[in-house]
Amino acid sequence: MMLSLAIGGAAMMVCLLVQGFLLFLATRYYVMHIAWVKSSSRAMTMLLISRVMLMLVLGNLLQGGIWALLFMSLGEFSDWDTAYYFSLVNFATLGYGDIVMSDRWRILGPIQAMNGVLMIGVSTASITAVVHDAFQRSWQKSNLGPKTTEQAQKNDQIESD
Repeated sequence: MMLSLAIGGAAMMVCLLVQGFLLFLATRYYVMHIAWVKSSSRAMTMLLISRVMLMLVLGNLLQGGIWALLFMSLGEFSDWDTAYYFSLVNFATLGYGDIVMSDRWRILGPIQAMNGVLMIGVSTASITAVVHDAFQRSWQKSNLGPKTTEQAQKNDQIESD
């Protein structure tokens, strides 16, 4: 069981690195395209939010693939489709139970589920932060915008800091 825990912990660390890297990329992408939010187009704001969401969801799917590769390398599954399906069911904590692993490696299922809860939670929190920031910026521009040029310059300076 200690070997299983060590392997599960290592897989979680790899997923954490993947999640951190994709979170960095998604945040960087959002900041680089913040002008879309500052424009008067709600469609551009939604497009930006959707792209950030897509990046993070693809990251979660990639992490499911990492676990599927692990399961295949341990000999639990002989084909990719079954390994990936099982992995995503665990990662999303659905727990269908239609496919089970051998007694030797079964502890990896709950470890992966814990990993999935954390990583999907990080993605959800990040998306929430982006949505909140985008709507707040959009709301300020459209409804609470500065009344004078001087106020506009102060707001621009604060945003650039």
